[in-house]
Amino acid sequence: MVKSVNRASLSAAALVLLVILIYTGWFAKDRVTWLMEVVPVMVVVPLLLVTWRRYPLTSLLYVLIFFHAIILMVGGMYTYAKVPVGFDVQHLLGLSRNPYDKLGHFFQGLVPALAAREILLRGQYVRSGKMLDFIVCCIALAISATYELIEWWAALAMGQGADEFLGTQGDPWDTQSDMFCALLGALTTVLVLGRWHKRQLNV
Repeated sequence: MVKSVNRASLSAAALVLLVILIYTGWFAKDRVTWLMEVVPVMVVVPLLLVTWRRYPLTSLLYVLIFFHAIILMVGGMYTYAKVPVGFDVQHLLGLSRNPYDKLGHFFQGLVPALAAREILLRGQYVRSGKMLDFIVCCIALAISATYELIEWWAALAMGQGADEFLGTQGDPWDTQSDMFCALLGALTTVLVLGRWHKRQLNV
């Protein structure tokens, strides 16, 4: 049986996210950019509430989705290139740019990889092992690549108006480094969280 959270905990988490969503939207630097960044939250959270009884996820996955949602909303509020905590990390590590967006892309690999792993194992589509790890990383990279295509389409459609959404900060290798961070997130799922996740799945 999957070790999941109860309905009350899930509802409380959803309420917290709703409050943060309203707050970040109200104080957003650019509402269009904010909306583009938080659409996944607006879609996924209600979906999780609706499917909790029929297909509850592991508590580990719910917790990571919760933090990923916060990362997206904060990034949308300030725009990724201007999140204050990112500037603190930039100064602390002597970086040439605000690295907050890399945290977002790390979670963009971490969370989808964990979700893919959960679906594949629970549906018995793939047994645990190296092939499962490979497929999970491929799925995470495919999602990351799709997001980069969406950024490209936004740039074509919006022109200069997409600069805040893209958040490249003048880095010509931004797309490649974004996908590398997603790969690191997926590898973290496979190498660090795998056993913990398997215990919660009870498989």
